[in-house]
This record gives sequence, C-alpha cells and structure tokens, in this order.
Amino acid sequence: METRKFKRVVLKLSGEALAGNQGYGIDPETVEKIAKQVVEASRLDIQIAIVVGGGNIWRGLSGSAKGMDRVSADYMGMLATVMNALALQDAMENNGVATRVQTAINMQQVAEPYIRRRAIRHMEKGRVVIFGAGTGNPYFSTDTTAALRAAEIEADAILMAKNGVDGVYDCDPKQHADAKMFKRLSYLDVINKDLKVMDATATTLCMNNDIPIVVFNIDVPGNIIAAAGGKDLGTLVDKEG
Repeated sequence: METRKFKRVVLKLSGEALAGNQGYGIDPETVEKIAKQVVEASRLDIQIAIVVGGGNIWRGLSGSAKGMDRVSADYMGMLATVMNALALQDAMENNGVATRVQTAINMQQVAEPYIRRRAIRHMEKGRVVIFGAGTGNPYFSTDTTAALRAAEIEADAILMAKNGVDGVYDCDPKQHADAKMFKRLSYLDVINKDLKVMDATATTLCMNNDIPIVVFNIDVPGNIIAAAGGKDLGTLVDKEG
C-alpha cells in the first residue's frame, strides 16, 4: 500500500463523530475509541492537532437555532466545540498522552488561548493540541477553522474524518447504489462539482496554501492511525487531482 510521509497533521472531526449510535450528545465509549486511535497515531512520531465540530450538541441555523440571530447561534456552536474538545482531552490524557485545548475565545478557567507559536511548541513536545471555539468569529465553519489552523501551523495535511462513507463520491452512496468513489480530486474539482468535502471557503483556503485533504471513514477501526501514518486510503484532494 502506498504511503505518504506526514510530520504534522490536522485531524478534523465532526461533532456527530462523538455521539456514537445515540446521534446526539457525547458518547463516552465512542470518544474513548477515537482517543485511543489518536494516542496510537501520536506515538508514530506524528504531530497531531484536532479541530472538532459541535453538531452533536448544537446544530446551528439548520437545526437547534432555527429562527435565531445568526451571530448568537454561531457563538453557541463555538461553545459546543469547546465541550467536545474537553471531552477528547480527558479521554486522551486518560490514555497517557498530554493534551492541550486552545480556544479562539478567551476562557482561561478551562483552556489556553490560541497562540500559534505555543501550539506548535506543544506539538513539538509530543502533545496533542485541540483547537476549540472555531475561528472565534461567526459565519465561519469548523471546516474553515481546520483549513486556517493547518495553514498557520504549517501542517502537511488535513485528515477529514467522515461518518459512514469511505471517501468522496459523485453522489450520495446511501441513496444511490451505483455511486462512484473518487480516489483523487483537485481542489477545483471539489469546488466546481460541489462535492461537499468541505465548504468552499475552507477548500479555497487549502488550495491557496497547498494543503492536501485526506477524506476517510472514521467508522472503520484503525483508519485514524492509517490516515495519520500516510497510508493510501479514502480520497486525496490536492492541487494535481
């Protein structure tokens, strides 16, 4: 199996990935399974940062916040990501890996403020860094946060963990039995075909900074370790396509 050598990666997790089969909230067993994979990957001499969404707690304007002011709803979503970040931190430290949560919104009692140089230094010391509270600004998704932080810390790739799908398809494989999975795409393919890998802002940011995106199925045991280790799985999005 082909491998790509990564020194530093950003793992993007959806909030729903932490909910397990219950579909909402934080499922301790699911968080433990994810944490163990991240811990094992970190022991492969790979520096890991994580960006986690908050959809398991707060769905934003498409769900929980219907009818709310957009800015207020987005700030509530940022707080949900911090709750998820703290849950991941606890699980990983219980498995023996030092972890730091850094937030884009200042909340000194629970986490460090996001400081680029400090985040890099933590990773150089073997700590996992979890970025919470998005970019700290409304109107920006956690996908965009992952792309922004990856650019700032000079990550080699973004590992885009998806629930229930092995990569990027030309249509929804749950609804179309003949859906075709792409092994490799360019950034422009993703944008022009509206393939829903990331939102357009995040994809453009990756394209402008030449950050590869590896899209893979988080539900398969060992896939986080394989993706972080650079193994050829899922779909690779890069400038060549």
